[in-house]
Amino acid sequence: MELEQNEIRLPDQEPALDVLTTEESCQEMVRYLNGILEDAGQARLDVSRLSEPCRALGEALQDFQHFAEELSDYTAQLAKGNLAVDFLKSDSCLYSSLHSLHANLKHFAWQAGQAAKGDYSQQVSCMGAFSDAFNTMTAQMKVREAQLKAEIQRAQHRAEIIDGYTELLVDLLSQRDEWLLVVDTKTQEILHCNKRPEDSSRCDNCRHRLPIQSKLLEWDRSERYKIWEAEESDGTCYRVVSFPIEWKERHACVHIVVDVTKEKMNARHLNNKDYHDIDTGVRNRRFLDEFVGRVLREHLDFTLCYLDLEGVEEINTLHGRKAGDAYIQNFVDAVRKHFRSSDTFARVRDDKFCLLLSGKVKHLVERKMSEIAVAFQRDEERLFKHRCNFNFGIVEVDGETNTLTLDELLYRAEAPIRRAKRQRQQMEFDF
Repeated sequence: MELEQNEIRLPDQEPALDVLTTEESCQEMVRYLNGILEDAGQARLDVSRLSEPCRALGEALQDFQHFAEELSDYTAQLAKGNLAVDFLKSDSCLYSSLHSLHANLKHFAWQAGQAAKGDYSQQVSCMGAFSDAFNTMTAQMKVREAQLKAEIQRAQHRAEIIDGYTELLVDLLSQRDEWLLVVDTKTQEILHCNKRPEDSSRCDNCRHRLPIQSKLLEWDRSERYKIWEAEESDGTCYRVVSFPIEWKERHACVHIVVDVTKEKMNARHLNNKDYHDIDTGVRNRRFLDEFVGRVLREHLDFTLCYLDLEGVEEINTLHGRKAGDAYIQNFVDAVRKHFRSSDTFARVRDDKFCLLLSGKVKHLVERKMSEIAVAFQRDEERLFKHRCNFNFGIVEVDGETNTLTLDELLYRAEAPIRRAKRQRQQMEFDF
């Protein structure tokens, strides 16, 4: 029987490491320590190659390497400002100062945040020159804050005063005939106009009714205050008061515009007999035609009152022409006493007169006429022993929609007088 021969293979034996001598081990550990100090993460040491007496020191150096890596990472995070990193857990004296620095930096960051929120009472006392700089900065910020608050209060007070004056000015002019325009000096935008409807963002009303608007927009703001006049080709004349102002935190100019055409016209015609009724001294039909023509062209609102004086013919017949003239003059004086000199009062013909007032004031004219009628009848009837009276008709004219001429307006105002006369004649006829 042939015996099988089994080949027995022994495991390969690792070659024996070269163990360094003690002197070589010391040199290797010195190299390792230098490597740790240069770059702890890259340093390497094979403790098994060290001589037996040096291995404990080699292991201690490896622990030191781990410690150095942790310390390097920790300080790198602090250098980046990452204060959320956890404190290293070690009792080593090398960590204690870092722990204190870390804690101080975290507290300082919190204090800086409080100062940023306006708490300037924060004081730093544990960081040397840095503490002094921070404390000086917060003290200066506190002083500056107080100064800024005082300036803000003064500015607010000044703004309140300006707004108050502005509102007062607007209120004073809102119901008057004058125009009040506030113009932005940079954009030439009309910021406010007292003639503009509240629901309108554009000054269409003023563009239509105020032809000199372009001249207002071009006014030089460098002039602190100016009173000037502008006249249009149709004879319309405006007096303008212009001055700069702050309007709702914008640099602007205020223009207060008054139509002085009538004033100018009165001055020109004051001594001109062509525009006066010789017998009564009031305006005549020629003046009325020119004046109403301009009012109609400008589409202004006005109230026209037509007056018909009764009894003139009877007084002329019974008492003579001079008595009749006195009767007419007394009537003219009675009307003029109850109205302003700036209102237009003109003699249309014989015993027919016309009174013209700006705006729609029918109720005012009716009240005034009732007062005049009572006084006139009482005084004149006692003087002439004759029934004295006058009739009147009133028409309010909307300048924007009116299409009637002066003659047509006079005819419309006289309509109720004609109806009353017909009714009175019919009653006398029936009687």
